[in-house]
Amino acid sequence: QVQLVESGGGLVQAGGSLRLSCAGSGRTFSRSAMGWFRQAPGNEREFVAAITWTGGSIYNTDTVKGRFTISRDNAKNTVHLQMNSLKPEDTAVYYCAATDGEALYRRLRWESDYDYWGQGTQVTVSS
Repeated sequence: QVQLVESGGGLVQAGGSLRLSCAGSGRTFSRSAMGWFRQAPGNEREFVAAITWTGGSIYNTDTVKGRFTISRDNAKNTVHLQMNSLKPEDTAVYYCAATDGEALYRRLRWESDYDYWGQGTQVTVSS
């Protein structure tokens, strides 16, 4: 049973920080690309950040603008998203995703690029 479980969401005031975690089980994701997406009510699921198995990262700079950092700990089969300077527009359910392999030819910015998904964790940023 392959599973991704997000944690670390919650309620935070604007300008605050949260650290999201995603723990994988059922297989190793050490050679998978992993990503974070978010979805607010009434909106499409939006790419936030991704990290390759070698540690290279990409971000949706239009929305993140240097405030978020993605990282991974392969020994723990986990990926993290450090979220700083949070804004009310960051309010969404945040989802963790992983590819089945290296996914060298995927942009990693679309839901269809990923093979496994978590159930999401709610992040609410108050003004």
